[in-house]
Amino acid sequence: MREIVLDTETTGVEPLKGDRIVEIGCVELLNHCPTGRNYHVYINPERDMPDGAFRVHGLSAAFLSDKPVFAAIAGEFVAFIADAKLVIHNAAFDVGFINMEFGRLGLPAIAPALVVDTLAMARRKHPGASNSLDALCSRYGIDNSRRTKHGALLDSEILAEVYIELIGGKQTSLGFGGAVAGKAGAGLAVAIERPVRQRTLAPRLTPEERAAHEAFVMKLKGPLWRNYLGVPEEA
Repeated sequence: MREIVLDTETTGVEPLKGDRIVEIGCVELLNHCPTGRNYHVYINPERDMPDGAFRVHGLSAAFLSDKPVFAAIAGEFVAFIADAKLVIHNAAFDVGFINMEFGRLGLPAIAPALVVDTLAMARRKHPGASNSLDALCSRYGIDNSRRTKHGALLDSEILAEVYIELIGGKQTSLGFGGAVAGKAGAGLAVAIERPVRQRTLAPRLTPEERAAHEAFVMKLKGPLWRNYLGVPEEA
């Protein structure tokens, strides 16, 4: 099964009012393991960068001015995510922006059936708790110390680790420790079996209660359990 863990950075939160995508980061998983194939691009939004958005991701209008516009990268982006499930944290936000960009180019929108929202998963698994990406990293012991600012590829790498924890079973070491945000890193997948925790409860029956039960059982007439244990019936 092929999945793409995806994140975007934008100029704001309202695509209907002209906010645009400025960065896309994707990590490819095959059967929940990273393949080492990543997709990362900075995008010229063809507009200014509000101070609030800049404080989130640190991408200035000057830095993005020589980057390709979305129309120039749309083909390669569509080819990379084709036929894959998209794993996204707070998917409605990112998918809303992507579909707005697709709509400008006459491309088909991303179907809801192709999207896995890890925020919804986390809320079902941890109701009432904080389920931000940072909170989930803290809960699952995932190192997010590199995340001083939001970055699409780095956040996708971290989200891939969170996603593996959310689906349970095996934990995958994604090999992202030396990756640098903004560069495609080769991931090494190692499946690690989680130890099975067993709880042994102390017996609650006293020796007297156990003896009384055995005496009661021996008085039963023709119990079926004697046949299985090979105990002869009493005359």
